[in-house]
Amino acid sequence: MDGLVAVVAGILGALVLTPMARAAALRFGIVDRPGDLKTQRVPVAYLGGVAVFLAALPGVLLAGEPLVLVPTGIALALGLADDLRPLPVSARVVVELAIAVAGALVVPGPLLAQIATAVLVLGLLNAVNLLDGQDGLAAGAGIVIAAGLAVLGGAATPIALGLAGALAGFLVFNRPPARIYLGDAGAYFVGTTIALLPALTRDAGTTWSIWWAVPLLVGLPVADTAIAIVRRLRSHRPLLQGDRSHVYDQLVDRGLSVGGSTLVGIGVQVVLTGLGLAASQAPPAVAFGVTVATALVLAGIAARAGLLDATRV
Repeated sequence: MDGLVAVVAGILGALVLTPMARAAALRFGIVDRPGDLKTQRVPVAYLGGVAVFLAALPGVLLAGEPLVLVPTGIALALGLADDLRPLPVSARVVVELAIAVAGALVVPGPLLAQIATAVLVLGLLNAVNLLDGQDGLAAGAGIVIAAGLAVLGGAATPIALGLAGALAGFLVFNRPPARIYLGDAGAYFVGTTIALLPALTRDAGTTWSIWWAVPLLVGLPVADTAIAIVRRLRSHRPLLQGDRSHVYDQLVDRGLSVGGSTLVGIGVQVVLTGLGLAASQAPPAVAFGVTVATALVLAGIAARAGLLDATRV
């Protein structure tokens, strides 16, 4: 019942709050303006992440895990500050480390689970932000990821369903062509929340299977980031320098519409989530094998399709 309440509250909250956030962003000039790395032709409102944060809040409260709001709230604040005025890399790194430490401290379980959570926070906070470069993609993939983690039970369920509902309501306004963006605030919040969920699942402290399955459950942002890193290394370009050659950009370059590219990405995450859920219920050795085998298959597909081409930067 808590999960149902969380998802309904998330959807309705986002449907009400997102237009309000958009109006405030346009009123105060908090917008993403066209530029070299921007595909839109007109300024698009930020502050979508604030609406999603507020809409997802009931799920956290229903789960009885209010401390989760410490790292997720800091993540939202960091992203909002970066949306208002780009922060120095050094400042972002320091705060991201603080978010990772806070995330590790607020989740239950053994020390290894807390360390894994800190690593996940650092990785997904940035990975979701990189994925949020195309209308509807981060929100759509986030719904699938959150729904998958909700299946694993525990306190993660109402939190994940609240997030999924909030992203679903937000997606009404973020689908191509987007009228509002998550912004760094939303991407950091979504990435941090997802990173905390594995440790809050029902059996996270009793089996390694769930942890071996996590790379599949969050597979799309991880794969997109890994491909971007390899491509930039091969081209001898700075890892932190943005480009328009992410996998979703390359799909558009090859003839897909933005909407089509977004649907392909979401579809890939659906498949990976299904594999991840199956792996999470298998013995740890099998779960590990499924994850490694899937990673090798994806790497082979990426190489064969030219997605790692150093000239695509």
